[in-house]
Amino acid sequence: MTNRPRAYLVLATQRSGSTLLVESLRATGQAGHPQEFFQYLPHSDLTPQPREWFDGVTDESILHLLDPLDPGTPQTETAHEWAARIRTAGATDNGVWGGKLMWNQTPLLTAHAAGLPNRSGTDLRSAISDLLGPDVLYVHVYRDDIAAQAVSMWRAVQTRVWRGAADPEVDARAEYHAGGIAHLHRILAEQERSWRRWFAEADISPIEIEYRRLAADTTSEVARVLEALGLDPASAPPPALQRQANARSSDWIARYQRDTHGADPLEKGASA
Repeated sequence: MTNRPRAYLVLATQRSGSTLLVESLRATGQAGHPQEFFQYLPHSDLTPQPREWFDGVTDESILHLLDPLDPGTPQTETAHEWAARIRTAGATDNGVWGGKLMWNQTPLLTAHAAGLPNRSGTDLRSAISDLLGPDVLYVHVYRDDIAAQAVSMWRAVQTRVWRGAADPEVDARAEYHAGGIAHLHRILAEQERSWRRWFAEADISPIEIEYRRLAADTTSEVARVLEALGLDPASAPPPALQRQANARSSDWIARYQRDTHGADPLEKGASA
């Protein structure tokens, strides 16, 4: 037990089921307070806004469906303050720390860690180790059906509801757009490929959790993580969140696959 990791990091892409996993882990009361600590942009101190996911896109039929940008307020936190806050906020009283990291957030993590004293290196793994210690449990959450993942994200960037199901009136305002979905599909597929390349380069073998297994039996998948941390797997709770997908999601997925003549080739590369 004493040799088990006391910190874990859920590695994922947006709309992969990672929030379901971390909220279920949080609900145990003993597996840290996992949050997406590394998502805040330095120029605004906000999470990426809908239009920032479409930087460089000029198609007004896409852009008019997205909220205008909020300028926010630039970050002023020092690297020491950043590290101290995250180490404290992510830990439960038993000393277990939890967090979540998306691939697009890795430059933000390494940039913040660059200001820490006595760095062990400049790469991503060094940044994680210098923040959390050398013994971190990695948990990789992914989806094989990246087209469906992109549809889910396209709805979310319009509704701005990232957890659970949007209010029906809010969701009804979201509109189908093949180009918007395809743009996100490419981003998500490339992020997933990047994670897998990094695992190979850094010689990391994470716990692998696929979305459909997680959605079908959340309790068992949470129990796998708890056991790896040396915690009681029997404390794994029922699912902590309601799924957002519904009949409208299925309709949009089918429509997108028809419009693009099947799945994007990037999807196969990401889930191989």
